[in-house]
Amino acid sequence: MPNLENLRKQAKLILRWHRQRHYPVAAQIRGHLPRFLNIPDSEILAANFKLSDAQEMVARQHGFDSWQALKTGLSSTSRKAKSPPSKATIVCAEPQLFVTDIKRSCEFFREKLGFTLVFSYGKPPYYAQVGRDAARLNLRCVERAVIESTVRDREELLSVSMTVATSEEIKLLFLEYQAAGVTFHQTLKKQPWGAKNFIVKDPDGNLLLFAGPAN
Repeated sequence: MPNLENLRKQAKLILRWHRQRHYPVAAQIRGHLPRFLNIPDSEILAANFKLSDAQEMVARQHGFDSWQALKTGLSSTSRKAKSPPSKATIVCAEPQLFVTDIKRSCEFFREKLGFTLVFSYGKPPYYAQVGRDAARLNLRCVERAVIESTVRDREELLSVSMTVATSEEIKLLFLEYQAAGVTFHQTLKKQPWGAKNFIVKDPDGNLLLFAGPAN
């Protein structure tokens, strides 16, 4: 359960990053505060951004509409809190893809695969994150391919696997990407182990598996 004091510190840190014109925070602000949607980074960093805005952003990151709703929710949860967990729980994993051109890769994920840019760092950018629904992929710029392309294709060395909940959704996703003109390493296929999947190849040859149940 989040600690309110830690969340206050997080909001103050976001405010400080904004005042310092810390580039990645602009994308985070745009992603969580609707009034900043479709506003470029430079304008977000130049905007009047207060502690209350940072607190609202923290609240939305944790599923609440406002800072007051977050405080009320935490207070209610605290009263119902059970004994602390006996071990840590991993709640998210973010695969890292090695790419030779961050801008080109971000455009591919946005325009072809329906992802959005979470943040991009560096001038020129050398690190970025893209996301779609619950999936997050980190893009790291390298000078040359890390894996030889013929080996990757022959051995089908996947860079990431992403899943959907139903067989209808995996078909819809395949048709969406087919219409977008992406390059497939493998088209939609029913597998012996009870899944349907397909594999997309990104501009650097990374193999991206999308899977769902067969029925």
